[in-house]
Amino acid sequence: MSDKPESLTQADESALMQLREEIDRLDTEILALISKRANCAMKVAEVKMKASGNAGAVFYRPEREAQVLTSVMDRNPGPLGNEDMAKLFREIMSACLALEKPMEVAYLGPEGTFTQQAALKHFGQWVKTKPMPAIDEVFREVEAGACNYGVVPVENSSEGIVNHTLDTFITSNIKICGEVELRIHHHLLAGPNTKHDKISRIYSHQQSLAQCRKWLDAHMPHAERIAVSSNAEAAKRVQGEWNSAAIAGELAASLYDLEIVESKIEDSPDNSTRFLIIGTEQVGPSSEDKTSLVVSMRNEPGALYHLLKPFNEFGVDMTRLETRPSMTGNWTYVFFIDFAGHCEDESAIKVINAIRETAVDVKVLGSYPKGVL
Repeated sequence: MSDKPESLTQADESALMQLREEIDRLDTEILALISKRANCAMKVAEVKMKASGNAGAVFYRPEREAQVLTSVMDRNPGPLGNEDMAKLFREIMSACLALEKPMEVAYLGPEGTFTQQAALKHFGQWVKTKPMPAIDEVFREVEAGACNYGVVPVENSSEGIVNHTLDTFITSNIKICGEVELRIHHHLLAGPNTKHDKISRIYSHQQSLAQCRKWLDAHMPHAERIAVSSNAEAAKRVQGEWNSAAIAGELAASLYDLEIVESKIEDSPDNSTRFLIIGTEQVGPSSEDKTSLVVSMRNEPGALYHLLKPFNEFGVDMTRLETRPSMTGNWTYVFFIDFAGHCEDESAIKVINAIRETAVDVKVLGSYPKGVL
């Protein structure tokens, strides 16, 4: 029996020809529509610049983008999945926004980290990304106006809260403008000179080594595990060595021209990290929002009760509560709270006002759209 595919009949060839002609026609229509959208984006920029006197115009509106992407997913007829369709529109929106004004986004570097991957997922490939050496440097870069926005990790599903990010919010005037969740997949990477059967050391960030411990124990028990400052740094080191490998993400493999020897070696298949988008502006309601607060309470009996009571009383869904040690003598208890809704909602206003009656201080870190992608 021959393995060769059967020859197409004349009728099949005719049907294929018609389908290809239809695809060409549709591609022409799509091209024209994307160009029309881009022209509209440029006109939007002109109106905003004129209204603001060519200074201080706001081109990126997180709530507007979330509304558009949510609408795309709601109206998607298929067969492409909702997330796939939204990703296509994200890139179209990213390219059109770059025509209005290219944005620069700071992130926890170096280049090739999961934080950069999160920035590109949220803003699209047309944004300019700028690596920073530390989380507080990302905050400072945005606060100084050197970058439009920043991206910082705040929570990992297996490792928990990133305390440095929470602590930095206490002393900063930066607002939370959005969130993005990234599924974390770890890959074993090798360089062009790596001898796969001679690997004696594996570089990665300490958390990544911990998240791949079972796989390493089973497949590379004798290789030395060396913790470095980031997965991107691990990828850099492997480039020039013959007896080492790195654990990092797909973006690092691409940037540093490394081969993925084994993919998805993380112990938990549901491992994900939540990142926050930080900026200097208040974000308007999008219909599906979150609000984050930092609250300091007096060191007295019933403090936690008084903090939680308003949420139950006014029917507001608290989605997260974290406690951090005080950074000053006055703030004994510092609570970070996320709840569903926007700070302009009537019920949210009542909750915040009620908390202020018993708290030492209440700081609204921002209201922002729930992550769409």
